[in-house]
Amino acid sequence: MDTKAVQDYYPDQYAHCFGCGRLNHQGLKIKSFWDGEESVCRYLPDAAYSGGYPGNVYGGLIASLMDCHSSGTASAAKVRAEGLPLNEQTISRFVTASIKVDFIKPTPIGKELEIRAKVTEIKGRKVLLSLTLSAEGEVCAKGESVMVEIPEKKVSSL
Repeated sequence: MDTKAVQDYYPDQYAHCFGCGRLNHQGLKIKSFWDGEESVCRYLPDAAYSGGYPGNVYGGLIASLMDCHSSGTASAAKVRAEGLPLNEQTISRFVTASIKVDFIKPTPIGKELEIRAKVTEIKGRKVLLSLTLSAEGEVCAKGESVMVEIPEKKVSSL
């Protein structure tokens, strides 16, 4: 795996997301890396992210992790599909068009979570992905996302 995460290549103007922004000091600062044909993100939730069921993760955090990991994966996948190197000059930023999360079983607090994403299709500005979120090797959530590349003309206005 690379030592630098996809999110480390985001230009500063796109580095403030709560989930994946390296410049958001209160954020989650998730990191996504290629692992073969999939991308992987690992995150250790603490008790602050507890859901209504004691000892388990809040579903909103699970959806956020899957959402931001999808965005990073889409950015890296687009660069890879174009045969370009992953760097700040080549990376495009993606936003969520749709995300679906199925909660399979309770996700424990205090255990490292592994989120994996696989690109199922790249079609123009859209990247479709399938995702899993696991704890201790057991799948706790599955999902699908559609990410859309921010048009170049919008980039300068943000």
